[in-house]
Parts: sequence; structure tokens; C-alpha cells
Amino acid sequence: MSTTSNVSAGKRIEALLDDNSFVEIGSLVKARTTDFNMAQKETPADGVITGYGRINDTLVYVYSQDSTVLGGSVGEMHAKKIAKIYDMAMKMGAPVIGLVDCAGLRLEEATDALNAFSEIYLKKTLASGVVPQITAIFGRCGGGLAVLSQLSDFTFMEKNAKLFVNSPNAIDGNYEGKCDTASAKFQSEETANVDFSGDEDEVFEKIRELVDLLPGNYQEGIPYAECQDDLNRLCEGIDESIDDIQTLLQMISDNGQFFETKKDYATDMVTGFIRLNGDTVGVAANNSDLLTSNGSEKAAGFVNFCDAFGIPVVSFTNVTGYETTMDEEKMVAKASAKLTYAFANATVPKINVVIGNAFGSAYAVMNSKGLGADIVYAWPQAKIGMMNAESAAKIMFADEIAKSKNQNEIIAKKAAEYDELQLSTQSAANRGYVDSIIEPEDTRIYLIGALEMLISKREEHISKKHGTV
Repeated sequence: MSTTSNVSAGKRIEALLDDNSFVEIGSLVKARTTDFNMAQKETPADGVITGYGRINDTLVYVYSQDSTVLGGSVGEMHAKKIAKIYDMAMKMGAPVIGLVDCAGLRLEEATDALNAFSEIYLKKTLASGVVPQITAIFGRCGGGLAVLSQLSDFTFMEKNAKLFVNSPNAIDGNYEGKCDTASAKFQSEETANVDFSGDEDEVFEKIRELVDLLPGNYQEGIPYAECQDDLNRLCEGIDESIDDIQTLLQMISDNGQFFETKKDYATDMVTGFIRLNGDTVGVAANNSDLLTSNGSEKAAGFVNFCDAFGIPVVSFTNVTGYETTMDEEKMVAKASAKLTYAFANATVPKINVVIGNAFGSAYAVMNSKGLGADIVYAWPQAKIGMMNAESAAKIMFADEIAKSKNQNEIIAKKAAEYDELQLSTQSAANRGYVDSIIEPEDTRIYLIGALEMLISKREEHISKKHGTV
């Protein structure tokens, strides 16, 4: 460990990495500018400790900002050190973890600092989809640093940290006492910016768990840990957890492991990682019968990450339509389009399990067979179609119902016919939209078998520069 390990920046690295694994790079770097009496100021390591080490024996690169050096502000050499770490990580194919505690850009260095800071943006953009990027915020992360954190794949916040582009007091009609928009609570629940918040130890524990689930780079293949669970284990009573999707996912996963991403945001959609037969698998599951714009974008971003790093995706569908509010109407079409694109564009193994209702276009965007799912399973009690049977009957047979003296009887009869002919899983299976109707307790067994079959999947789209959705 470096001679700066006595400060919080160094201690955080020690807490995060395997014991005695950290090797510092650039410990002798100092600020280069001499303007505004900077020559008389001590800037050890220019306010950021950079280097490499291991997490559960996995190589990672890390930078940790030192708030005792000019508030941890980003100067020219500070930024260049971080950029250098990114260059090395991309060459070696290893994740980058940033531990942020920063007062912002260093005013004394002006355009030199700004230009070098822009280089970090460039490096993070180039690294996107090449190596996993994780940011953990322990102090202030404001202005351009907030943008930097969102160029990462995952963001963690210590519960007392601050994340903001504009401080709460700078927002018209607001002040910190009224609504602390920089708080971990706000950024976790009201925005899609934070995956997890807690105390320092909890943050480090979650980062270590996440790194263990991720590949080091996009070419490494699916992360694997020896499976200690029974591959033929039945998930008895799993159908009782249809409204408690986190429990359902834990029941399916090896030894109940489930790492949830953006847990407190858009709770109608649950995303995260499980293990099946030792392999990491991404999951996206409806946790409400209505699809929202925030839930759609949350899932779309997660599916894009999994696809970039070769992680199979399993979706669990239980949705009847879109949420109908004025605010949703402003955003839901575009957000749903992003989810549609993410599933359709992904070339990794894709499996969909219909566990409840699957109605209308809200079902179509949830990794349906027509959208490109490799395998679609359905539980026997699931319903797949345009809408519920009673509503469909009232529309299709409106004239007949209006003329009848026993309207309820006619509705019930026509709804039963529609249910059998159009909504049953058997009807969908007969048409090839469902590959197998499975008992809920067998879900884990079927998923493990399907993923084993799909392991050699190779799929390429029409050659193009990139999509535009």
C-alpha cells in the first residue's frame, strides 16, 4: 500500500480489495501548475490514489479521491492519472472502480483541469461495453462528476454522500431542507442514478459481490462459480410468490443468491443477477401488472449491459398493460420503445417465463417469442393474449350483449369461449408462441437445461454502425 494509506482514500482501497493486493501507480505525481501560488501548496499524488489490486482474486483497477488534498478537487494531473488507469484497464481487460470524494474541478487550473477532465469522459466512453465500470460515492459528487458517475455501469452511494448536477439550493423553488435532491435517498428512489446505498462497509460488501458476478471484460465469457446447489431442486410453492418477485428469484437461483440493481427505483420492474448452475444470469421481471416508463428504461439499460458483456437474460412476465396517467403518457411510448429495442437487439441467450397475465403490446415488449426470445415457457395458469376475456367479450359481442335480457350470462359464456380459444397457454403453445408449459416448481430445472443448450448460441444482426433508439 502507498504512503497515503493513512487517509480515507487509502483506507477505502484497503477495505475494498483483497488484503495486501493493492499496487499504487503514480504516487509521485503532483500538480503541475504554478498559478495562484499553487507552487507553495502540497498536492501529494495530486489528490487521487490510483493503481490495481484484486477482489476475490479478480484483477481490478481502482482510483480513490483524497479529500484532504485541495478537497479532492480534480486538477490536470489528477484527471490524467485516472485516464491512465482506464488505458491500462482496457488493455488488460479488467473492471475499473472509482471511489469518489470530490469538491469538483480545481479552479486554480481552469482550462488545463477542464481539458484533462474531458479526457476521463472520453476514456469512460471508450471503455463502455469493454470493461465493467463501477462508481462509489463517499463524499461530494457534483456537477461534471455526477455525469462521470452515470457513464459507469453501476453506481453506489454511502448513505450520507451527495450526488448532484445542481445543488438543491440552486433549483428554483427548492432548498435542501425542503427536498434534498443530492441525498442518497432521493438519488436512489426518485432517479435511476444509484443502484445501492448504505454505510461504507455495506457499499464495499456489495461492490465485492457484484464484481464476483461480472466478467472482467466483454470477451471473457459468462462468470462461473462452482454450483453447490441441487440442479434438480424443485421450487415448491414458488407460484405463491408471483406478487413477491424478489423471493421468486431467490427460490430459483443457486443457494438463493440474488443481486438486485436499482432496488429502490421503479419498483414495478425488478432487475438484477442470479446464478444458475454456477453461471451468472441477468433477470428482468414485472413486479406489477402495469408497465411504466421508468420501469421500462430501467430494464432496457440492464438488458443492454447484459448483452454487451455476454450475460444471458431471463425475463419473468406478468403484465396486463401500461400505467395510465398524464405523466406516463408523456414518456411511456419512448421508454417502451427502448425496452423493445433492448430485448430485440440483444444477441445473448434470451428466455422468457410467463408466470401470470401477458396482455397486449406490454407483453410483446417483455421478451416475447416474436421479439426474439430463444425459449418461452409458461406456467399452466398464465394467460396470453390481447386483454382479459371479459373485456374482450364485451367489445367483440357488444351488439349481441345489448340485445340480450341476460347480459351477464352472455358475457360469461363468451368470455369463457374467448379464454379457451385465445388466452390459454395451450392456445399460445399450439401456435408456437410458447415452447413448453411447465409446472411452476420445475422452473429452475427448465431454465438450467435451456441455458445449457443455449451456451453456444451465435447470432449476428445486419452490419451497421449502430442503432438509433
